Amino acid sequence: MKKFIKPAAVLVIAAVILLGIRFGLAGAASASAEAAMQDVYKQLLPGSTSFTEEEYSGEDANITAVYKGDDGYIIETTTAGYVNDIVLLTGVQNDGMVSGILPVRIQETFGLGQNAGKAAFLGQFLGINSEAAVGEEIDAVTGATVTSKAVTKGVNSAVAFVTGADVSSGATEWEG
Repeated sequence: MKKFIKPAAVLVIAAVILLGIRFGLAGAASASAEAAMQDVYKQLLPGSTSFTEEEYSGEDANITAVYKGDDGYIIETTTAGYVNDIVLLTGVQNDGMVSGILPVRIQETFGLGQNAGKAAFLGQFLGINSEAAVGEEIDAVTGATVTSKAVTKGVNSAVAFVTGADVSSGATEWEG
């Protein structure tokens, strides 16, 4: 019996040490991930140096998170694409101008809808400062109209949040 006590004690001590390391590193990893997200937010909303998450309780079901920066907002939206939901982070300055877009998740048809996550398509939204203009000035990805509309809807929701536009009025719908 005594010959099992020492190995069992060593195993218990080793397990405790490993758990302590795991939980200690988890905090460091979490802090590192938060710092990385803050850097992403700074790229999406130049001029802002700090961001705080705000609770969103509005009527726009596309908006899933809101982060307030010094010069505007980062709005996370989720819209229904052709294959799956499309999740975007959109930087919108206080005057309503789109300053950056990052597709967080876009799993659309390869060679068609996937192109809506590329700079050639997303770059069209940069500098637009009116949700009514979004849609009139955006060229859809060829063969991916549903995906293009879903991305546009997400950007429109982000701009409408900042400008106070009524999304239920249809002003943020794309006719293209």
